[in-house]
Amino acid sequence: MSLKGWRDIPPGGIVLEAGNSVNYKTGTWRSIRPVWDKDKCINCYMCWLHCPDASILVIDNRVSGINYDYCKGCGVCASICPKNAIEMKPESLFEEGEEK
Repeated sequence: MSLKGWRDIPPGGIVLEAGNSVNYKTGTWRSIRPVWDKDKCINCYMCWLHCPDASILVIDNRVSGINYDYCKGCGVCASICPKNAIEMKPESLFEEGEEK
């Protein structure tokens, strides 16, 4: 694959195709990971409401986890949670999706 030259790239970072963000999994940028505890969660949706990456999963009107493909580890969800149901942990603790 050859790299595009400056003339081949849209000026100013223009998004040419709406809705294409799902094509770019950005979770690998993360250095800390939110870990959700379903037993502490009261389904207030504060984490879902404030997540800038829409990474909080809601299924059947209940918080059901975190989509790590897109979560960048900003920690907003953990800081906003009234029950401390989300804890930030170093990404180095996780290997192939399992906590050490």
